[in-house]
Amino acid sequence: MCATRGHPAPTGGDAVMRQFIERHSFWSLVIAVAAAVFLWLIFAVWPDWLQAGLGRKKTFVNTFLNGLTLGGLYFLVASGFTLVFGLMRNVNLAHGSMYLLGAYLGYEAAEATGNWFIGLAVAFLAIAVTGILLQMLIFRHMEGDDLRQTLVTIGISIIAADLMLAVWSGTTYQFTPPEWLFGAAELPVISAVRSSGDAVYIKYPIYRLTVLGVAVAVGIGLWLFLNRTRIGMMIRAGVNDREMLAATGVNVQLVFALVFAIGAGLAGFAGVVGGTALSIAPGEDIRYLLASLVVVIVGGLGSVTGAAIGALLIGLAEQFGLAYFPTYGVVLTFLIMVVVLAVRPQGIMGQG
Repeated sequence: MCATRGHPAPTGGDAVMRQFIERHSFWSLVIAVAAAVFLWLIFAVWPDWLQAGLGRKKTFVNTFLNGLTLGGLYFLVASGFTLVFGLMRNVNLAHGSMYLLGAYLGYEAAEATGNWFIGLAVAFLAIAVTGILLQMLIFRHMEGDDLRQTLVTIGISIIAADLMLAVWSGTTYQFTPPEWLFGAAELPVISAVRSSGDAVYIKYPIYRLTVLGVAVAVGIGLWLFLNRTRIGMMIRAGVNDREMLAATGVNVQLVFALVFAIGAGLAGFAGVVGGTALSIAPGEDIRYLLASLVVVIVGGLGSVTGAAIGALLIGLAEQFGLAYFPTYGVVLTFLIMVVVLAVRPQGIMGQG
């Protein structure tokens, strides 16, 4: 069946998941049991022996939530990267610079207007336009030449980093979110029980929970866009056989420019979200570029579901490593990547 008519055969993340469960029933059971144990650790009242081994439950749960929210932020950045790199096979190593530039531009807009949401919109639109220019002026003339794309975008990222340093200096900036996003929410998770028998519930910043919710919404929106809309089917068809798609009368370059706009815009969007949760400073472009690369490699090229799984794994590994193995915590991220490449080179949700 043609990819642009009706619903194509399930060859994406859903099919990969079903195939994994069918072929690896033992490991599927192990994963399910591990998930059940983890949920018990989150919601159960810890006995003394468990606290003696793992420390305070509050530390464990906060580390878990920090990993979830960091994974959500990584997904917001990597989702745009997986569209451009994973789907279109365009190596854009200036993606981290787009994140940082979006953060700076969003900060200036928010400060000038006093409205955080205007900063968010400006960052998305400005970086989306930047992505279109990159596609039209650079990538369109280097299609299929991965080495040239890599070298040129590395050069662009270096120049962009120097220009941003010259304009905004080495000062660290941080957004002020709307007032209703300040404070902490009480979660239905018991951290301890007082001698009086009263339960102590864990509180967590509302803004970080909002980041996680936004990441989930963006992930669902991207999946629906790519798998349930005509434009999404055109994008996937153009990646597989652009000549055939062009023969049907579709403007392939316009479709690809749209992909670049969405991917770049998401990087700018993530810049404001991440700059509010953490901070904006030189070097953040490299950090989030590396995180995006690892997430896409672990999750699988071109898979939004894979990017979500990869971001979750990397975020959790980074936070639990910092909390429980501070000396070797940074190694966990790359250990996950090495294991995935050894066992499943195409990534967890990548197509073989």
